[in-house]
Amino acid sequence: MKPEQIHILESFARLDIERAKRTGIPEAVFAEGKSPQQVLALLLSLSEKAGYALATRVQSMVAAQVMDEIPKDRKTSYNQTGRTLLVTRPDYEPKSTGGKIAILAAGTSDLPVAEEARVTAEVMGCEVLAYYDVGVAGIHRLVQPIEEILKKEAAAIVVVAGMEGALPSVVRGLVPMPVIGVPTSIGYGYGGRGEAALMSMLQSCAPGLTVVNIDNGFGAGATAALVANRVAQAISRSQH
Repeated sequence: MKPEQIHILESFARLDIERAKRTGIPEAVFAEGKSPQQVLALLLSLSEKAGYALATRVQSMVAAQVMDEIPKDRKTSYNQTGRTLLVTRPDYEPKSTGGKIAILAAGTSDLPVAEEARVTAEVMGCEVLAYYDVGVAGIHRLVQPIEEILKKEAAAIVVVAGMEGALPSVVRGLVPMPVIGVPTSIGYGYGGRGEAALMSMLQSCAPGLTVVNIDNGFGAGATAALVANRVAQAISRSQH
């Protein structure tokens, strides 16, 4: 990092480099509300020390500015739909944990949150099975994904839904693994900012459904990956 970038970083942030070792979930940069210079400084420092750095809620204009200033010795991957930006050192090798999760999205409008969850889980070493546009308005579309998820033995399922948020309860009634519901701010009028979906998920009569906050794809993906990685570790230990 350049001296001016170090100065910018030290003026506003104290990085938690050991978070992944301590909690199983790496520190990510929440880019919303930060300047491009702040995002750049954080990503450079994190990737320098950990080998990789993930930023969430990165608008395309911010991503473009950051990637223009990223040194050539770093690789970048921007997911425009999920608004995530991954920066890695050239020598960084992603490690597969053996963990496996699934992500279901009710509609195309839910894709930004679903993709944020997918990228987060993949950064944490998980294989992700993704099935999109399988909401309850055409519930027959859910049959094949559920069959595949059961066959491939995902350890946890993230279910993303807006409107009335019914899909997570339906899925939880069909599978034997924990389901993490993510309400999205998609809908009409009263409750259309995600409140209706959040309330529906919180009031679910399907036990085993856990709910994160509105649009929190990162939290859902990280939690599902944490579960899956622990399951994979337990399986590995039992085989040795």
